[in-house]
Amino acid sequence: MLHSLEVSPVVRQAQDAAARAAALAGVRVGDESELERLREVEALLVTVWGTTQHGAPIPTDLLRSISHAGCNVTVAYTGEGVLCGAAVAIVSPGNAGMYSLIAGVLPGLGDAGVGFALKQHQRAWALARGIDTMTWTFDPLVSRNARFNLTKLGAHAEEYLKDFYGPMADEINANDESDRLAAIWPLTSPEAVACSEGAPLATELPAFTPDQVRATGPDGHPSTVQAAGSTWCRVPTDIVALRVRDPGEAAAWRTATRTLFTTAFASGLAAHGVTRSGWYRLATKGQQ
Repeated sequence: MLHSLEVSPVVRQAQDAAARAAALAGVRVGDESELERLREVEALLVTVWGTTQHGAPIPTDLLRSISHAGCNVTVAYTGEGVLCGAAVAIVSPGNAGMYSLIAGVLPGLGDAGVGFALKQHQRAWALARGIDTMTWTFDPLVSRNARFNLTKLGAHAEEYLKDFYGPMADEINANDESDRLAAIWPLTSPEAVACSEGAPLATELPAFTPDQVRATGPDGHPSTVQAAGSTWCRVPTDIVALRVRDPGEAAAWRTATRTLFTTAFASGLAAHGVTRSGWYRLATKGQQ
């Protein structure tokens, strides 16, 4: 039986927002538990991440167990019935929170709104069960994902996890160290609600002068700036391509970003948004 919050205004808002997001993306989003469909989910995840020495990112048998345990396997299908995206999450003990394990969409659909529709469905799913927080990890160097998480969804990050997964040999991570930021998504916050309605807070790098530059990146350009009451930290616009083109520079970005974030978080700052050009905004925890 679902928690009584499933008929509350906040749940209704989340459900309506999820329905709008799916309609805008032109997909049908729902929960999946059927074995054959879960095999398709495994294949999709392999397509997105590539294989590792361990096989699929999440194999079918584990997907089946996650669904059977009452946790979340969300899928998106095109109008033609083609699986085009999936997201998987588990629930913390006592329904204290929801932990997203993985989410991905087919190549070529990154700007189609499918990922946003998946996350809005997960938000509504969680709130209907009395869960009001979702967390997950993401690579701070992948600026596109960072912007999606912190700007488009309204999550924030205040914890840096060094080499969280150990060595990873899939095609995206390319043997880089698996440093991660821990995203925290308060599902009922004003930011999350505004984002669900398609009105995220704007995150734009302010104009700055040379004396406001605090550090330069491995490419020789400003990478840390103090301006407009916030600290701004830049990462590459396409770290995946950089890892192939110049592994040494990519590794240097990892080291520099690790130092910046660990120092900033230790001083009480949190990451609240990311610009299109890959600049994080770091401000005092709770400051928007």
